Amino acid sequence: MKTLSVGELKTDFSAVLGFVRKGETIAISYGKNREKVAVIVPYDHYKPRTERQLGLLKGKARCVIKADFEVTDEELVSL
Repeated sequence: MKTLSVGELKTDFSAVLGFVRKGETIAISYGKNREKVAVIVPYDHYKPRTERQLGLLKGKARCVIKADFEVTDEELVSL
């Protein structure tokens, strides 16, 4: 895997895309310490998240919410 700084990526973007099209993975580094912050991968290596099937645990698990259960909108959002 090649590692390029942000500046090198900006300068040689078309060439970098050529390497990626050939199947190569490119790491992008940033800052004085050249910390790796991103990776460019060929699209066919990228796997988007699959949708989760609803009802997967139907009949296998249960949840009981008691009548006195209370939660504010802020508490719900912060979970």
